[in-house]
Amino acid sequence: MELGLAKNKKQFILLVIVNAFVGGMVGIERSIFPEFAESVFGVESATAILSSIAAFGLSKAIANYFTGRWANRVGRRMLLIYGWLIALPVPFMLIYTNSWSVVVLANVLLGINQGLTWSSTVVMKIDLVGEKDRGLAMGLNEFAGYLAVGLFAFLSSYLASSYGLRPFPFYLGIALSALGLLFSIFFVRDTIHHVRAESAGKAESKVEKVFWETTWRNPTLNAITQAGFVNNLNDGMIWGLLPIFLSSLAFGQNEIGLIAGAYPVVWGLGQLVTGKLGDHIRKKKLLFLGMLLQGVVILALPLFGEIHELLSLSILLGMGTAMVYPNFLSAVADATHPEQRAESIGTFRLWRDLGYVFGALLSGFIADTYGVEYAIESIGVLTLFSALYLQVRMK
Repeated sequence: MELGLAKNKKQFILLVIVNAFVGGMVGIERSIFPEFAESVFGVESATAILSSIAAFGLSKAIANYFTGRWANRVGRRMLLIYGWLIALPVPFMLIYTNSWSVVVLANVLLGINQGLTWSSTVVMKIDLVGEKDRGLAMGLNEFAGYLAVGLFAFLSSYLASSYGLRPFPFYLGIALSALGLLFSIFFVRDTIHHVRAESAGKAESKVEKVFWETTWRNPTLNAITQAGFVNNLNDGMIWGLLPIFLSSLAFGQNEIGLIAGAYPVVWGLGQLVTGKLGDHIRKKKLLFLGMLLQGVVILALPLFGEIHELLSLSILLGMGTAMVYPNFLSAVADATHPEQRAESIGTFRLWRDLGYVFGALLSGFIADTYGVEYAIESIGVLTLFSALYLQVRMK
């Protein structure tokens, strides 16, 4: 098996498309979830709304880890198919249920879907391209996923404001899950043979305990992992509290959708540049500057109230996240043995997506106790500390 983007172009493009379907599934909820919770189920507490996002983050984090552990045994392609099978009932549950508990369960299934499918496509792309184009591969992967998050956030918000909160926005989920499953069954091929081909030319020794190496023992992997955790901690807060904050400023659903959707769209588009950039300059510099920019923007959010100001901040936040997201993954891949790469990436993604859990619960508690503005500022301070820790700890 030959490595390289050009030599595996068809499979790579196919996996980019599949990852766009993955991103679209979560984008559907991105801008409408707080209003959906309040209008349909009477759930007004920030903590209650964010607890559902926390359930999503926890299930996604665990699925990420086991995707990495099982990738060599079960096969990347089979895990991708299982992820789409788990996604199929989610939109029907959200369309027909009258119980908030079922909504939480649907988000748990959505988290498992995201963990299995997104992790599989990440690992498969890294397998295909080899070392030379790793940053570009991750930039393209995350571009497709998060551009789809933003576009489907816009689209679901438009459908909700035009036709109601259900069922129309969730019809998008039915189409995406069906297409993802069909593409994975009939067109995607496994990449384990590419891993074996790359491993044959590697002299580096394997480590005994990949989980602990990635989590703490290896200073570079530890620095990247904590930054990933804090990145998704602030993203969990933005997902749950930004629409609430914008609603308190008397913005309508279309304006909320525009501001909330601009962040993941810029995040997605920006990775086309920042992923490739990570192949040419030090990844540490990009990671530090990206986390620093995120922290500054989040601290600034409560200080502004005009739509053009908040839209500009959303764009800047997307730029900061674009600088770090593909380079997290490629930096982890650079620091691990090819045959242990999937498990190391799975461990990183476990901790990274646990950030959703802590971010949602922490910011929800602070928002209910002290106010939404205090919650936003607190997460901004944590993000700045994360940037400084990465600068000191990463080699």
